[in-house]
Parts: sequence; C-alpha cells; structure tokens
Amino acid sequence: MLKRHREAWQLPASVGLTGFIQFLQDSKQLSVVRLSADTGEVVTRYVWEQASPQAVALTLRPSAYLSHATAARLHGLTDQFAKVIYVNKEQSPKPPPRGGLTQEAIDRAFKGQQRASTYVFHFDIYRAVLLSGKNTGALGVEDVPTPEGEFLPATNVERTLIDLTVRPNYAGGVEEVLGAFRRAREQEKVDVAKLLQTLGQLNYVYPYHQALGFYMERAGFSEEALAPLKALGLHHDFYLAYGLKGLVYDAGWRLHHPRGL
Repeated sequence: MLKRHREAWQLPASVGLTGFIQFLQDSKQLSVVRLSADTGEVVTRYVWEQASPQAVALTLRPSAYLSHATAARLHGLTDQFAKVIYVNKEQSPKPPPRGGLTQEAIDRAFKGQQRASTYVFHFDIYRAVLLSGKNTGALGVEDVPTPEGEFLPATNVERTLIDLTVRPNYAGGVEEVLGAFRRAREQEKVDVAKLLQTLGQLNYVYPYHQALGFYMERAGFSEEALAPLKALGLHHDFYLAYGLKGLVYDAGWRLHHPRGL
C-alpha cells in the first residue's frame, strides 16, 4: 500500500512504515487497538474506519464465536451494557467421561465454585474473556447482526439459553439467566424442539434439562413446552449453579435454587 500510493498521496521517501501508519491515523481512516492480557501479552489490531468491540475481540482467535452474555445481548435477551465480551474458542475433541453419574458426585461438585476463565484482554473500556468451550463443531453458531450493522458469528437463541444455564457466571448470575428466559418467551424467540435437539447434541453428563425446565417454568412457558423436558426424567437432585448458599428445593424439578428466585 505504501509503495503503491506514495506518489499519489505525496508522501516523501523519508516516510517509512511507522510514518505511513501515523499518516493513516491522522487521516481518521485507521485506528490502532491494543489488547493487553493480564498475563502481559499485548496484541495489536488495526481497524479501518469502524469495527465494533465484538468484532475486534473475535480477532483474538481463529474460528472463535461470541457466546453467553454477549450472544444474549445481540439477541435482545439482556440489556446489560456489554463491557465484557465473551469469545469462545472450542477445545479439540476429548473422549467422553467414563462411569455413570451419582448423587454423591453431583453434591460434591456443586458445593464448590464454578471454574471461570482468567484469560482476559483489556482494550478501551472493554474486557474480552477468552473461553475454551467444549468441542461442539460450532453447534448452533450463526451470523448475528450487531448494532453497528455487522454480522458476527454467535450462538443462536437456543444454544445461548443452554450456555447461560450451564455457566450462569458468564451471564451475571442466575437472576440474569432467568431474565433472559423471560425475554425469550415474551419475544417468542425460542423453538423448544430446537432447544431440546441442541441440548441432546451437546451431550452433557449433568442433567441440565432440570435447570432448563426450572427456568422455563419460572419464566412462564406453557406446560406443553415443559413436558418434553420432564419426559427426559428426574433421576437425581440437581443444582441451579455452583456454590450457592441459602438454597431451597423445588420438588417438581428436583432442583436446589436460591431463595426468592
């Protein structure tokens, strides 16, 4: 670019690459974004004219997509200001876990805190959190419009609701997850058959269908919509999230959840 346009742009021979970049910045066409990780890693990105912060964050990893609270916002399921951007880069395929599920294993796991990604990049007023999600072959990922008019890869409504149920800490907590389900119902955005199909394809060990059913019931979904989830069976007591205190028990879904939810 510099060699091709030097004469037309009347740039003297003394102007090198650094000066050329500065020239483009001064013209207000190019902006430089530096993303700094808590590990000390710094990544530089060049933006021509305009790009949303979500688009910038996606450049951190190839074949990544937006998920959790970021996808929920793009779908209109939350009005939280998107200072935190969740970028999911799937892991390589792993063998399925061995052994069956026991009540003791569930109780032990959910008494502790849920693990959360600490791989965070900071830029402008934003934080891009890099997630290493399970390998799904980008299940339920589609191009979703942003307020800036872009189309970016993000999980669809059904996959997003499942992801929020599995990782409520990436949504702002269980109250925010319930709010997302309420909005999804009010806006008639959920295809329940598609939700069930996606859940089955994700093949989780834990009975997340019980948590999904609880959220959907509290959000006002019909009995007809809840019936397929109940048909999957209620074989264990489950928890709405990790490390919760002051729990009450919902016998209908065999689920421990925070009081007042």
